Amino acid sequence: MEKTFFFYLLVSISLTTSLHAQQNQKAQNPVIFADVPDISIIRVGKNYYMSSTTMHMSPGVPIMKSTDLVNWKLIGYCYDTLNKVGVDAMNLDNGKSTYGRGSWASSIRYHKGTYYVSTFAQTTGKTYIYTTKDIEKGPWKAIEFKPMMHDHSLVFDDDGKVYMLYGGGKLRLVELKEDLSGVKDGTDHVVIENATLPTTPEGSRGGLPAEGSQVFKVNGKFYLFNISWPPGGQRSVIIHRADKIDGPWQGKIGLQDKGVAQGGLIDTPDGRWFAYLFQDYGAVGRIPYLVPVKWVDGWPVIGDENGKVPMTLDLPASKGLIPGIVASDEFTRKKNDAALPLAWQWNHNPVNELWSVTARKGYLRLTTGRIDTTFLQARNTLTQRTIGPVSSGTTSIDVSNMKDGDFAGITLLQRNYGILGVKIEGDKKSLVMINASDNKPVVAATVPLNQNVVHLKAVCNFTNKKDIADFFYSLDGKTWTPIGTQLKMAYTIPHFMGYRYGLFNYATKETGGYADFDYFRIDNK
Repeated sequence: MEKTFFFYLLVSISLTTSLHAQQNQKAQNPVIFADVPDISIIRVGKNYYMSSTTMHMSPGVPIMKSTDLVNWKLIGYCYDTLNKVGVDAMNLDNGKSTYGRGSWASSIRYHKGTYYVSTFAQTTGKTYIYTTKDIEKGPWKAIEFKPMMHDHSLVFDDDGKVYMLYGGGKLRLVELKEDLSGVKDGTDHVVIENATLPTTPEGSRGGLPAEGSQVFKVNGKFYLFNISWPPGGQRSVIIHRADKIDGPWQGKIGLQDKGVAQGGLIDTPDGRWFAYLFQDYGAVGRIPYLVPVKWVDGWPVIGDENGKVPMTLDLPASKGLIPGIVASDEFTRKKNDAALPLAWQWNHNPVNELWSVTARKGYLRLTTGRIDTTFLQARNTLTQRTIGPVSSGTTSIDVSNMKDGDFAGITLLQRNYGILGVKIEGDKKSLVMINASDNKPVVAATVPLNQNVVHLKAVCNFTNKKDIADFFYSLDGKTWTPIGTQLKMAYTIPHFMGYRYGLFNYATKETGGYADFDYFRIDNK
C-alpha cells in the first residue's frame, strides 16, 4: 500500500511539475532565427500581420500572420513577379541579375478596412503600393510610380492626407495623390536635416546614416524609428517625436545593445508594448527580436529594467519555424492545392513553362531551357530559408532524363555558395561537390554514380556564428556519406540575404533535359 501511495504521489508531482513548466514556458529571442529582415508589423484586432524583404526572390514581399507576436505563419505575397516584362536583371537574362536589389524595406498599414503594403525597388527605380481588403486571401492590387522612395514609411494622417517619409540621413516627406498614384507636385521637402545626430556628432564621417524609417501615431503624437551605425559604434535605434508629421522633430537614442536595431512599435490587445527589431547574425541573415517597451514622459523606452535586450519574453513560447516559415515538401498535391507551398521562392523570376509538380505525380520537375555557364545565372532555382541555430535540407533526385552537360542537385545559395549535385558527362554520371567559400567555385569532390536515384543533404551550423556547412549523399536514403569540403558561409552585401536551401537544374551543352525531385525535407537538427 505504501509503495502504491508513493508511486501515485510521485506521478502526481511529476505531472504537476510538467504542466507548470509548460504553462511557464516563455518566448526566446530571437523570435525568428531566420532571415526575415526589414520587418513592419501591424495589429488588427487580435491578429498581427508582418511584411518583410526578400529582394530578388519571386514571389515577393512576404506577408506573415501571428496571434501572439512569436509564432508566425506565411499567408501570402504582395506580388508574383515585380515586373511583368522588360527587365533582364529580374529574369537573369543576357548575363544580368539583381542580387541584393529587387524590392526592399516595406511598410504595412491598415486604414478604413483596407490593407496597404508599400515598397520600392532599385532595380526598376519605382515605388510600389499594394492594396487588398482581405490580407489572408487577396487579391492584391498594384500601384507603381516614380520616383523610388528609399526606406519610406506610409503614413495615413487624421486629416485624410497620405504621406511618405523617406530617405537616409536627410529625411524627406511627400504627400501622395488621393488615388495614391504618385506624389503631389510641390510637396517634397526636408523634415529632418540630419536624423543621425543623436548617435553621430555633426561633422563625423562614415558609418550608416539614419535610415529604415517607420512612423507611428500614438496618443496624438508621431514617433519615428530609424537605424544608424555610428563609426566605431554599433547598430542603434534612433527615435524622433513630433506633434505634426512635418515637424519639428525632437530626437534621441532609443537602444544600443547587441546590435539589435531597425523596426518599430507594436502593442498587444492587453495594452503592452514592444519594439520589433532585427540583428545581423552572420550567414543565416538578419533575425527578428522583440524588446519590451514602457512609456516615460511621452517617450517609448526600449529594453528591460537595465535598458538591455532580454533573451526571454513574457510571451508564449515558439512552436518552431517549421512549417510556418520554412516547410518540408513531398511534392504531392491534392485537388485545389497550390502548386508550391508559400515557403518556396524562386531565385529571380521563374520560367513557369520549365517547372512542374504535375508532370510526374509526387515530384518536382525542373527542365532546362537554355545554356548557362555559371550557377548564379541559372534560372529556376527553387529556394527557401535556412534556419538557426542548426538545420538541414535533404532531397532525392532522379536523374534518368538529364542530358549531357546537365547539372542538378541541392545548393546553399549565396554569393559564396555550396553545391552538391549530379553532373552528366556523355553517358557517365558523377556526384560533384562545388565549394565557393572564397567567391571562387572549386570542384572539391567528384564521385562516380552508377544509379539514377540519389539522396543529397546539406547541413548548416549557425551556432554562435560558426557559419559552416557540410554536404552528404546517400545511395539508399539511409546511410549518409560526407563529400567534398566544408563550406565557410558568409553574409555578403552583393546578395544581401541569408543562405537559402535551393533545388536546381541547368544545362551547359544542350537543352530539354529534366531532373525529378522526389521530396525536400527540412529539419532543425
